[in-house]
Amino acid sequence: MPWTKGKPWYRRLGPGLITACVVIGPGSIMTSTSVGANDGYSMLWVVAVAVAFMVLFTTLGAKLGVAAEHSPCELLRRRVGKWLSVCVGLAVFCIAAGFQSGNNIGAAAAFEAFVESKTLVVFLLVAFNGLAISFLFLFRDVYKMLERVMATFVGVMLVCFVVNFFFLSPDPNAMLGGFVPSLGKSGEILPVLGLVGTTFVVAAAFYQAYLVRQKGWTKEDLSAGLIDARIGIGITFAITVMLMSTAAAGLYTGEPVKLKNPVEVATTLEVTFGGSAKLIFCVGLFSAAYSSFLINSMIGGFLAADGLGLESRPDALAPKLLTASALLIGMLVGLAVLLLDFDRTPTLIVAQALTVVVSPLVAGALLWLTSSREVMGDAVNGLGTIVIGAIGLVLLIAMAGKTALVDLPEKVNEYLASPAEVRQR
Repeated sequence: MPWTKGKPWYRRLGPGLITACVVIGPGSIMTSTSVGANDGYSMLWVVAVAVAFMVLFTTLGAKLGVAAEHSPCELLRRRVGKWLSVCVGLAVFCIAAGFQSGNNIGAAAAFEAFVESKTLVVFLLVAFNGLAISFLFLFRDVYKMLERVMATFVGVMLVCFVVNFFFLSPDPNAMLGGFVPSLGKSGEILPVLGLVGTTFVVAAAFYQAYLVRQKGWTKEDLSAGLIDARIGIGITFAITVMLMSTAAAGLYTGEPVKLKNPVEVATTLEVTFGGSAKLIFCVGLFSAAYSSFLINSMIGGFLAADGLGLESRPDALAPKLLTASALLIGMLVGLAVLLLDFDRTPTLIVAQALTVVVSPLVAGALLWLTSSREVMGDAVNGLGTIVIGAIGLVLLIAMAGKTALVDLPEKVNEYLASPAEVRQR
């Protein structure tokens, strides 16, 4: 087994680290920091619950990748029909492209913290998108290079957030108390849902099946795949806890704190603790934004290619072209926001509307496929896994219902009520 002999253990990690880079992005940094600033340590238990479900579904993705004969969307096509695989692939692509604009804006915000010229910020943003696209086409073994790059980004994030964490010295007793379930200091349920939504990213768990296949793991490597998945998601747990605790130690006062973007967090830390805190936080933010930036678009591109019945291998042309398309769409929307003050609310509305349908659908498909002995053989899910997975699926359905019945109507009404010149910008 590759886990027990040969290379050092940290050299055998791969797909799990890549998945960690999807989860730790600008959105999750903003959410966890805002919750820490407004609720102190009291919501840490939510991270533990969300990570537990993410670990479960990521291991399901790893199991599916090593045990199944075909790729996930190909399995859906063979067992249900072409319509389902196409719907899943294209919907995930649209979500990735929609939220990719947020990753571009997050990267631009990190640049703006140190660069005053908007022209230079635009140049840097275009350059990094170009670098990401060239990454897809320059390397023969895209997966191998991806693994190395993402391992580097994870290392940088860990160092940056660990330094800030110890610099601000959160209260260890208060942190332990935060793992006792409660509604937090503010008593709001929305932070709970926000934390779950940015930590329990089921599309990333589904993509784990593609990553382990790209790494070349087979049934003999199943144990290695499961350990890798757990370590990767464990890293996301550690980073999220550090971010929340750092915000609780440095920003929580008991009064409401409104933060528009992660750079405001860095600026606040600079005022309180000096320029080094801002610099370290922004380096970690950029690493999170750019790593999520690349993998998010690859999830959309590879699932779309597989859903359409095209090749989903890392050396195939179709997933590379679709990934590049997701990158370009996100870049164009991000540039429109920066240069034209473009209102990207419609983009977010469409992405959230698709998420309402796709997240439970993808989770249900993953749980169903891995519970089929015909697909999985001896690696089929046990009863306990099925029960806990069903609870996670119910949670996703509940969150989808909340998004469909509360968030989307509010956003649509707010958008329609805004002045026409604002909507046309």
